[in-house]
Amino acid sequence: MEKQDQHENNKIPVALLIIDVINDFNFPEAPLLLKTSAPIADKIYDLKKRAKKEKIPVIYVNDNFGQWQSDKHKLVDYCSTQSGGEFVKKLQPDDDDFFVVKPKHSGFFSTPLSTLLNELSIQTLILCGVAGNICVLFTANDAYMRGYTLYAPADCSASNIEEDNERALILMEKTLNADISKSEDLDLKAIIDQANENKHKTMY
Repeated sequence: MEKQDQHENNKIPVALLIIDVINDFNFPEAPLLLKTSAPIADKIYDLKKRAKKEKIPVIYVNDNFGQWQSDKHKLVDYCSTQSGGEFVKKLQPDDDDFFVVKPKHSGFFSTPLSTLLNELSIQTLILCGVAGNICVLFTANDAYMRGYTLYAPADCSASNIEEDNERALILMEKTLNADISKSEDLDLKAIIDQANENKHKTMY
């Protein structure tokens, strides 16, 4: 029991969720989304790099775009040849990243995400990706209902229309208590410390 508790204490209770960035951009509004998404690619890339340095687990939560028989490598290969290929290549998962396929908007709907987060002892989620006003928002809503502390950096999500993304961020901040500070303003060490403190509070 002591060894198990020690193992639990060594886990980083924060996860970075990267939502729908492995994307074929094959829908009518895709040119709009590609235009608004271009600026966030470097921001998400840098945030992921910082997160991995702090040993924060990275979880891709992604639609499969009809490629039901594909694994993550085949899905990346497919999407890399589509309209948003450069965006996808910039943000493709590493071998040690987790990859969860979702059938609908929320990352929690009919997926093993809840089980995975529980196994990793996650208390806090940092959400980014596309589209901010749909899949990121719906995932944030379901995460909030499950009691997670939320961060949704304002420069790491995009929607077809910039005003829609701004409204979604405000909704997450006001309704879901999400911190929407820009990614460079996130102190990941402090976020980890706070999540650890919250974890210990729930244990006793």
